[in-house]
Amino acid sequence: MTLPVEWLRAALTPGIGPAGFLKLIQAFGDIAAAVSASPYQLEPLIGPAATRALKGKVSEPDVEAALAWASQPGCSLLTLLDADYPAQLAEAGAAPPLLFARGRRELLSRPMLAMVGSRNATPQGLGIARDFSAGLAESGYTIVSGLASGIDTAAHEGALGSAASTVAVIGTGIDRVYPSANRALAHRLAEEGLLLSEFPLGMQPLAENFPRRNRIIAGLARGCLVVEANVKSGSLITARLAAEAGREVLAIPGSIHNAQARGCHRLIKEGAKLVETVEDVLEEVGRLGPTRPRRRTPPSAAVPPTAVAMPELPDGLSDTAQRLLESMGYDPILADTLADRLGLTAGDVYAMLLELELAGLIAGLPGQRFQRLR
Repeated sequence: MTLPVEWLRAALTPGIGPAGFLKLIQAFGDIAAAVSASPYQLEPLIGPAATRALKGKVSEPDVEAALAWASQPGCSLLTLLDADYPAQLAEAGAAPPLLFARGRRELLSRPMLAMVGSRNATPQGLGIARDFSAGLAESGYTIVSGLASGIDTAAHEGALGSAASTVAVIGTGIDRVYPSANRALAHRLAEEGLLLSEFPLGMQPLAENFPRRNRIIAGLARGCLVVEANVKSGSLITARLAAEAGREVLAIPGSIHNAQARGCHRLIKEGAKLVETVEDVLEEVGRLGPTRPRRRTPPSAAVPPTAVAMPELPDGLSDTAQRLLESMGYDPILADTLADRLGLTAGDVYAMLLELELAGLIAGLPGQRFQRLR
C-alpha cells in the first residue's frame, strides 16, 4: 500500500511519540485529519512544543530522507497500517507507529524469543548465549535482541545460521551502527536477518533511546531470556517490560561469585523461570517445528534443541593441565588460588593456564582471574 506522507510527518515529528500518535488517531480518526487540524485542537493532545513542530513541518527533512532510504533494495518502512506489522507488538503498550526495516521482513511473521544480557559478559556467558540461541533458532524461534556488545552480540551470532535467524532492534537510526565493533555483524544481519529501528535516520546512540528500544524487543517476543546481567543492567528493564506485557520471563542462573549473574538471580527470586537447558525454555514458551539450516552452517556448529553443546576436551593436554582444569570448576578463580589448591608454584600454574587458554578451554579475566569455558 502507498504510505501516507502525513503518517511519516507525524511519526517523525519530535515530541509526539507513540503515545501522542495514538491520541491523534483516537481524536481525529485518521492521521491526515490530525495533521490538518488547528493548533487549538492539537495542543491538548500533544502539547504546544510538538504542535509547533508538527504545524511547522519540522520533520520534512526526515520524511524525505526516509522515503529515499526506503527506495533502496532490502530497505522498507513498516507502519501499523501494514498487514505484516507484528500483532504482538501492536497489542503491546506504546507500539511504534513507524519502523525502519532492513533485511528479511518476513521474519516478523515468525514466533520470536528475546535474548538479552550484560554488555560485559563473561566468556562462559557468551558461550551459553550462542549455544542457547542456536538451539532455540533450530527449534523454530527467531531470536530478537539489541545488537549491543556482549550477550546481544552472541545471541545474534548463534542464530544467524538458521532459517529462523535473528532480529536486531537498535537504539540509533538504522543507518548507524552502535557499537562500531558490530559493523560486520550488522551488515550480516541486513542480509540474513533483520534490522529494526523506530528512530529517524542519523539518530545518535543517546542514553534515552535504549529503554525505548527495549520495549520493542519485549513486545515482539513470546518470552524474554536473560543470560547474564548485573543488578543495574538494562536487560532487567527488558525483562520487566516483558512481564508487564504478559510474556514469559526466564533467566539462567550463575555463580554467586559472578556479579554478572546477580540480576538473573534477582529475576528468579521475583518469579522468573530458572532455565538450564534449551529444553527448559521450550517447556515454558512452547515447541515449534524444527527448521533446517539456511546458510553455511557447518555440521559441527549445530546444537541439539534439548541441551547446550559440550565439546569433548582436545587430545594432547598434559596430565597436570587436565588436573588443573578439573580443579578449576566453572567460577572465575585466581591463579594463586589454583597454585595453593594444587600445591604447585605460580610459574607452573601460569604455564598450564597458557596451555589451556591456547586450547580454547579457559579465558583470562581482569584481575589475574581465569574461567573454564568447557
